[in-house]
Amino acid sequence: MNDASFERRVHLIENTWITMADGCRLAAKIWLPEGAEENPVPAVLEYIPYRKRDHKALRDAEIHGFFASQGFAGVRVDIRGSGDSEGILRGEYLQQELDDGLEILRWIAAQPWCSGKVGLFGLSWGGFNGLQLAALQPPELGAVISVCSSDDRYADDVHYMGGCLLTDNLSWASTMFGFNSCPPDPQVVGERWRDMWLERLEGSGLWIHNWLQHQRRDAFWRHASVCENYDAIQVPVMAVSGWADGYSNTVFRLMRHLKGPRRGLVGPWGHKYPHMGGPGPTIDFLGECVRWWDHWLKGIDRQVEQDPMLRVWMHDRRNPLLPETTGGWVAEPHWPSPAIRPREYQLSNGRLVPGEDDAGESETLTIQSPLSVGLFAGKWCSYAEITDLPSDQRLEDGGALVFDTQPLHEDLQMLGAAEVDLEISADKPVAMVAVRISDLAPDDRATRVTFGILNLTHRDGHEDPQALEPGRPYRVTVRLNEVAQRFHAGHRIRLAISSSYWPLAWPAPEPVRLTLHTAGCRLRLPQRCPEFDDASLPSLGQPRQAPTPPNTLMAPAQREWQVVHNLASNQVALDVVNNDPRIRLDDINLTFGRQVRERYSYSNERYDTLRGEVTHERQFARGDWDARTVTRTVLTSTRTHFIIRATLDAYEGDVRVFSKTWDETLPRDLV
Repeated sequence: MNDASFERRVHLIENTWITMADGCRLAAKIWLPEGAEENPVPAVLEYIPYRKRDHKALRDAEIHGFFASQGFAGVRVDIRGSGDSEGILRGEYLQQELDDGLEILRWIAAQPWCSGKVGLFGLSWGGFNGLQLAALQPPELGAVISVCSSDDRYADDVHYMGGCLLTDNLSWASTMFGFNSCPPDPQVVGERWRDMWLERLEGSGLWIHNWLQHQRRDAFWRHASVCENYDAIQVPVMAVSGWADGYSNTVFRLMRHLKGPRRGLVGPWGHKYPHMGGPGPTIDFLGECVRWWDHWLKGIDRQVEQDPMLRVWMHDRRNPLLPETTGGWVAEPHWPSPAIRPREYQLSNGRLVPGEDDAGESETLTIQSPLSVGLFAGKWCSYAEITDLPSDQRLEDGGALVFDTQPLHEDLQMLGAAEVDLEISADKPVAMVAVRISDLAPDDRATRVTFGILNLTHRDGHEDPQALEPGRPYRVTVRLNEVAQRFHAGHRIRLAISSSYWPLAWPAPEPVRLTLHTAGCRLRLPQRCPEFDDASLPSLGQPRQAPTPPNTLMAPAQREWQVVHNLASNQVALDVVNNDPRIRLDDINLTFGRQVRERYSYSNERYDTLRGEVTHERQFARGDWDARTVTRTVLTSTRTHFIIRATLDAYEGDVRVFSKTWDETLPRDLV
């Protein structure tokens, strides 16, 4: 909801230029509390490539307008080469971006309306570079709020998971392919807008090619991964994520490894700010941010240091066919928590047997999963909240080895990361294993709780993978994503193991048969034995934000997620529609929109038919000005190579003014 009871009135600077040392000018929008020029205030910087003038204009006004109303200067800067900023954006988290960020912080702190203290704030990209800039220890920086971000660019980002290639790598590369193709606004940059646009179209490049050149954890990924040296981050950090987001693990690692003041918050949300996102209840997140900024940037004691280190949403019974979630908040004063104790199960004869019980004789079990296992897994990182969440896991379990507990005699709380030890062999030199834990209701409905995947060639680490010796047993541990789940009495816990998980992850080069030796297989659940009075936690309130600028909805958003199995051709496809609303910003008479189509397919269970295709179309219009871009990326593979084909077309009105194609082949590196 909007909050009209602001403490201070707000003055908006629609655009100002921040000039870098090399002469490149970056575009900034600033929300100032009334009177800040006479009585300087701390500033909050969000530094991202998602276009302050249009795509993020409404959201930015709601957030930074709220911060300004509470006595902070809100500053939104377009990264070099994005939005209205000059230059070319050639990749994510490059040294140039971080160097520019340091200059921006110095510029903000030197402004007459700034007290000299700056906080870094952002979701996803802005959450990443907030941590990365903090690790460089700029003196102007007072605190960080990092939402939906990662400390490890290889092991826990949109590109790879467990050494497996995520198809979100293709999806995300295509998103940035579309963003990088967009023109600046002629109202802001003037007549040179077309030259800037053409420079971007020619120079931004095909990022997925760069990412597929680095299929193991090398220097490319170590750069800007703050896990390389957690001690470099010395300012207070609030780390936030959601269970439907792809980045919830980061919160737990930061709480474990950072030394300074820190707070972790994980709720029932996807890849959204917690006052905006579902599928679970939203909160007064911006109010929580103001508490943090007041304490660390203004020196007002808001008792944030008395808060529990970690506060998370404990999932309760859920229906995987509905987007709603139930549960409640729990907290741990410290992380790791002494309230978390391992609960062990042995794998035997389709059962999960408590560690203290006799599991019976060891078995040898095999599985060669169909490619359909994963079609109902949802997205690695949920953006849409309704269409891209995992469905009933019974749709997947027929192609997996499954192991169930007996119905539980009492409730069991799980908080943290489960681990599965496997004694496993494969009949091919490259193989992956996917592991899922589900909550089985008394009616057998299966809700996925958490999952993990591992490229078995990465069993000893991601820096130096080694091919498997077919038929040789290996002992490996698969770590699943962190989670908080209450399993109710009468429910069962299911462990499912498969040899593929398409299209969430790209499969091995050819079909693989895995063999498990159950004597060496264990599941360890992080059982929570509450030692903290969760009922005493203060409410996180109802969402507040600044008023939304005047706008007109020209066409609504469209979200679809459809699995199609053509029995005549035996082609299977997952079709995704992810169209944003088409909106007119009334104050600047600008209309813009984005249409996205994704398709992941295969035919006849043949691995050489795997195909991912993503198309983005973006439009901008004002009066006689009409600019449009269409990007298309196709990823396929053979046993030995990945193949990328891409096109980029740009139009003014009906006239195509730019066109470029790519046809790239890269060798598979044990992926």
